[in-house]
Amino acid sequence: MSAYILRRVLQSVLVLFLVTIATFLLIHAAPGGPTSIFLAPGLSPQAQYIQAHNLGLDRPLPIQYLDWLWRMLHGDFGSTFKNGIPVGSLVWPTLLNTIILMGIAWVVTLLIAIPWGIYNSTREYGISDTVATVISYAGFALPAFWLGLMLQQIFAMRLGWLPLSDMWSRGQEGNLADLARHLVLPVVTLVIGFLAGYVKYSRSSMLEVLGQDYIRTARAKGVPESKVIFRHALRNALIPIITILGLDLPIVVAGAALTETVFNWPGMGRLFVSEATAREYNVLMAITVITAIVVVAGNLIADLLYAVVDPRVRLGEKEGETT
Repeated sequence: MSAYILRRVLQSVLVLFLVTIATFLLIHAAPGGPTSIFLAPGLSPQAQYIQAHNLGLDRPLPIQYLDWLWRMLHGDFGSTFKNGIPVGSLVWPTLLNTIILMGIAWVVTLLIAIPWGIYNSTREYGISDTVATVISYAGFALPAFWLGLMLQQIFAMRLGWLPLSDMWSRGQEGNLADLARHLVLPVVTLVIGFLAGYVKYSRSSMLEVLGQDYIRTARAKGVPESKVIFRHALRNALIPIITILGLDLPIVVAGAALTETVFNWPGMGRLFVSEATAREYNVLMAITVITAIVVVAGNLIADLLYAVVDPRVRLGEKEGETT
């Protein structure tokens, strides 16, 4: 187990290193350089060179990358090109705001979707299963921005029950009750989208396990149905669900850009969209690297949870064994 963890950590470090290289090269290969943000039309080539030199953009690309990587390893993501604001002062507050929104939406989704999927697997094609199927189709088909706009039109503009957008009302910063009211519409928008996948995966995974021979044997021995479902079937059914959770964990950190933009939520997704328009490369690279770290961590956590959920899984005990 320890050898497996060490191997996976080393693989993760290598992956993150390659991600930083790819991110740096792709960002700098994008049309329009950072100098196009602040250089006035008709500025002389000498003035342009001075500006680029002050920002370190005249150095060879490998030197720029190594300097950026070294500073990033020490927690310094650099500054914005336009006004020199430290990138960390922009990214970390928006990351917290995104975790608040996406984390609540994610937890609410899991609390609804997994029990609902389990219930539907025991009553296949019933009323509840049909309703879940309709919601799943709607969640897959309806664009998040359209659903968010419709919810704003109905509950904020027409009925006036909830705030239209933003994270706080003016003068109410720090008021948890006000924050809760602002969370309702974006959380509902996200939950409907998340439910589409999680209910489907939970139901399908349980149905597959319930059809196994050992489940039929347990039932034939007279084991109560509740024990068959929660003791014998659920643990094995959780493995594919854990995989999906590990893959979706980065969404909680990176944020849903469209939803945050529609509701003017000051999160990382909206920050990425706005800074991409402004070509603030340092901000984009910081967000990409943070997201990559969470992707790798999420997959590693999912791999380790396999052994916890299913004792048959023995990580790294046999050469070539995968989980």
